[in-house]
Amino acid sequence: MTNPDVIVIGAGMVGAACALALTEAGMEVLVLDRSTIASGTSGAGEGNILVSDKEPGPELTLARRSRDLWFEISERIGGDFELEAKGSLVISRTSSGIAQLRHLADEQRNHFVEAIEVGSPELHDLEPYLAPEIAFGIHYPEDAQCQPMLATAHMLRMVRLAGGRVSEREEVLAISQAGNELSVRTIGGDHTAPFVVNAAGSWAGEVAALAGSALPIAPRRGFILVTAPAPKLVMHKVYDADYVANVASGEADLQSSAVVESTKSGTILIGASRERIGFDSHLEIAILRRLAAQAIALFPSLAKIDLLRAYHGFRPYAPDHLPVIGEDPLCPGLFHAAGHEGAGIGLAPATAELIRDAVLKKPSFMDPTPFSPRRFVASS
Repeated sequence: MTNPDVIVIGAGMVGAACALALTEAGMEVLVLDRSTIASGTSGAGEGNILVSDKEPGPELTLARRSRDLWFEISERIGGDFELEAKGSLVISRTSSGIAQLRHLADEQRNHFVEAIEVGSPELHDLEPYLAPEIAFGIHYPEDAQCQPMLATAHMLRMVRLAGGRVSEREEVLAISQAGNELSVRTIGGDHTAPFVVNAAGSWAGEVAALAGSALPIAPRRGFILVTAPAPKLVMHKVYDADYVANVASGEADLQSSAVVESTKSGTILIGASRERIGFDSHLEIAILRRLAAQAIALFPSLAKIDLLRAYHGFRPYAPDHLPVIGEDPLCPGLFHAAGHEGAGIGLAPATAELIRDAVLKKPSFMDPTPFSPRRFVASS
């Protein structure tokens, strides 16, 4: 397939979701990746599908739609990618943190998010192994989780079954106008299509530059600890209120907050750190120790559980904390689907729906203007 209807650059979760949505709309899709499927940010995340950490606004609308789409996609394409509506429990130990959680939950309820305040007895019914001194939390039953590498692979499997193509280890070298189409030059040859979708994650800015445009997307590094398979100690995704503040922060320096959850395989995932230091891949033992200590403060029993491994990834950070979804203002036919930072897994299906509708020039479930790449041109 040298001349498909759409070329998707990036075989991660967002790229796979876009490819699936476009394929299901009847378009022939070619997916290109300079490495392998889910080899970037998608292979280094926890698989979060969250509404709990979103403030009212366009991203919450996107998150609510995406959460529902995840379960629709699961029913439609089949395959086990460990999709689970496990829910989240957000806790705080301080009066100021509790006040902030209550305020956010009140606002979210006005936008149809289920947010249930729980005190000490109910809290420890939900999480029996939680530190006994923790006495306040907000329960978000709608939050979910999947195994992102499996989900990406299953979506791309459906693309292939419909006649699409996924080409791994085919790096894009240039993007240029070719009449009414775009020409994409790669190490494997040239491809042309009326539409190109840039779903290259933390590297989306580099792809935009190949087309003579610009996106201010930068990598934000994070580490995750993985325990050996353990007894069921954590029933939900449990995280400290500081996590919400860290997500919204624009600081480049290291930030970390306790995030703990079990997986279906029995391991326990521990995060989350954030720092903007470029694509530095050095293992930082001090950060791992901090994450472990914060997790043990939530669940003291974790002190007795062995660690299996630690890994890191690079979240695609946009300066205003909103994803970039829409047509490039300088390169007609080039659409961006990037900049989701740590929410790319959860937001992928709804992002794909916006991209599909934009390509087909049809109304979508929400106004996509807040996510438009044009916002960066206007501010420059």
